[in-house]
Amino acid sequence: MRILHTMLRVAQLQTAIDFYTDVLGMTLLKQHDNEQYRYTLAFLGYGPESDGAVIELTHNWDTQEYDLGTGYGHIAIGCDDIYQTCQNIAQAGGTISRQPGPVKGGSTIIAFVKDPDGYAIELIQGK
Repeated sequence: MRILHTMLRVAQLQTAIDFYTDVLGMTLLKQHDNEQYRYTLAFLGYGPESDGAVIELTHNWDTQEYDLGTGYGHIAIGCDDIYQTCQNIAQAGGTISRQPGPVKGGSTIIAFVKDPDGYAIELIQGK
């Protein structure tokens, strides 16, 4: 078994796709509209679904915003140079909610970014 994808509900599909592609460097792998049930699915990742887990963005056409709730934590993405990655994200208009630095009680260097819907994304140096 393996993890296939993580699904996030998004209010503005194109804004979310732009963030994950333009700011985080993912590729839009596929997109599907379901006219009958009024939703669109978009799958994004750093490679094909067959090679690793991807993000599924679900846009329900009649919903304009979501409550993130208290159960959601974050998505983690590994990067080679967290400082340059954060600089690139900020220059692309992304929101850095925690600047790079050691995790509390440890030495792993992490940072956090928020996507347009407020979902937290953890960046981890060297993973």
